Amino acid sequence: MRSELISVPGDPARPDEDYASLGLPASGQGGSLVVLDGVTPPSTDYACLHSVPWFTARLGGSLHELSVSRRDLTLPEVLAHAIARTADAHRATCDLSHPRTPQATVVLARWSRESVEYLILSDSALLVESPAGVVTPLLDDRLSRVPRATLTSHTATDATLRNKEGGFFTAAADPSVASRAVTGTLPRSEVRALAALTDGATRWTDKFHEGDWTDLFALVRKEGGQALIDRVRALELADVERAFLGRSKQHDDATVAYVEL
Repeated sequence: MRSELISVPGDPARPDEDYASLGLPASGQGGSLVVLDGVTPPSTDYACLHSVPWFTARLGGSLHELSVSRRDLTLPEVLAHAIARTADAHRATCDLSHPRTPQATVVLARWSRESVEYLILSDSALLVESPAGVVTPLLDDRLSRVPRATLTSHTATDATLRNKEGGFFTAAADPSVASRAVTGTLPRSEVRALAALTDGATRWTDKFHEGDWTDLFALVRKEGGQALIDRVRALELADVERAFLGRSKQHDDATVAYVEL
């Protein structure tokens, strides 16, 4: 089995807030893939003693362990348990009810001899390649459907859209958000490879329109995740008029996880 994990911070002077891991049970008959994109909070409104990297490491570590050790749990149950475990680690010291308590997007995939399960929460992406080479994007597109005009400020977004019905959902401190994830199961025979990417890497397709999801997958397969991220960085630097980036940060943490089953 061929696999690759790479994560590059948007700013070398700041910690990377993404997380990625690949789990291979000792049985050798399956595995799991976890990718998280930590949500950068406003510098003036943050109700936790812990950093976003602390949170993604805790949540990602729990997802990694539970997805391979608890095959009896569905992926939403794995996510709910991991969120609860992470919340318990700082419930006594931090305000977990605050809308900007640490949080992250989630991509979680788990496979066995018979099937491939998947879970996506918020705007990271999971790409699935069939044995025939057909690439299918599995996405939670609720954030992209929110009218840009409603995202006027952090305060407005937190009050009306973040983890709200009609808005979008991320993994924070409430385990029930796991039921909001996009989930499904595919026959193992229909999946040749998977690629999970945070939105700092999917910019190549969804912001700069350099190619579609099939083109992006082919680039990762042929040249690797670093090549994709290098191209994204070059496009970001070239967009001096912000014709593509708009109000987005110039560089974002970018993570690519690729595995051939």
